[in-house]
Amino acid sequence: MAAAAAGTRVFLEVRRRLQSALLILGEPKEGGMPMDISVVPCSLQVKTPEGCTELQLPAEVSLVPSSCRGLQYVPGEGLHLRLQVRAESDAKRISMFNQSLQAQGCCTFYCQSCGEVIIKDRKLLRVLPLPSENWGALVEEWCCHPDPFANKPLHPQENDCFIGDSFFLVNFRSDLWQPRPELAPVETQCSSENHLKLKPKANTKVICKRCKVMLGETMSSETTKFYMTEIIIQPSERKFSIIPRSQFVQSVIAQCLVELSAARSTFRFTIQGHDGKVYILLWLLNSDSLVIESLGSSKSIKKFPLLEDNLKADSCSAWNAVKVLYQPCIKNRNAEWPF
Repeated sequence: MAAAAAGTRVFLEVRRRLQSALLILGEPKEGGMPMDISVVPCSLQVKTPEGCTELQLPAEVSLVPSSCRGLQYVPGEGLHLRLQVRAESDAKRISMFNQSLQAQGCCTFYCQSCGEVIIKDRKLLRVLPLPSENWGALVEEWCCHPDPFANKPLHPQENDCFIGDSFFLVNFRSDLWQPRPELAPVETQCSSENHLKLKPKANTKVICKRCKVMLGETMSSETTKFYMTEIIIQPSERKFSIIPRSQFVQSVIAQCLVELSAARSTFRFTIQGHDGKVYILLWLLNSDSLVIESLGSSKSIKKFPLLEDNLKADSCSAWNAVKVLYQPCIKNRNAEWPF
């Protein structure tokens, strides 16, 4: 897939289930600008006095030129045009950058931010999904005898990896010979009985030694919880390569939303910080979108900072995406997000 000379910003969202697409042509200059749009099944081309932009479509997507309709101008965005497409369904829509684990494989755990090795050459004999967070209540409802799992936490044994909704549980017992990630400095808090006495607060944060990013938390002396947004797990024989931070986090969150929505039949979610504070409310609108975009110049990139890592100026790219409606829950929207 390649883009031609720099020109107008072109954005195409393809809905696989609806077999339809929305085409958005970048905001024209004041006073309008002549524009020639050519649509063929495998590509579309936009010509302006400033240049030409061509968008080549993936092999599994083709446009229906005769279906173009609903041309309108939206202030702040540009020209909108709807048309029909023929798109193949794709069961694996969201990429986790090969984050999926398989038993019997030898894996290495890396810090996603800097590439520091956290666990090296770990052979996983069992990779098991954890039950939902309210599984204990379900056992009490369906069992006529006392809950045999009461007060028994699910901790992995050696060479186990348990997968939660947004984290991995790993046993560190067999990695005592390896350099471990750091623990955060011990904090102190006032005793409720005597304000003059200080007692140490439980230290559970796991910090990357190189970049000092919080990777997870300790659950016990042998079990560590790693957050999916901070860890990359790859086969040991594969060479590690840095993935842009925003691109990786978006992919992980999208994967979590899709899986949780399917498992729990819900489309409403919240994103919380480590302190339990809710930062964002999310509503999952759809998960079958294919986004194809061409940025004509670096000025366009500045309008869409989340795309800085995905696209370079005068380039074209396509990726699978989920569409969400979000509502920030903090007053200062420029504050640092928990991820």
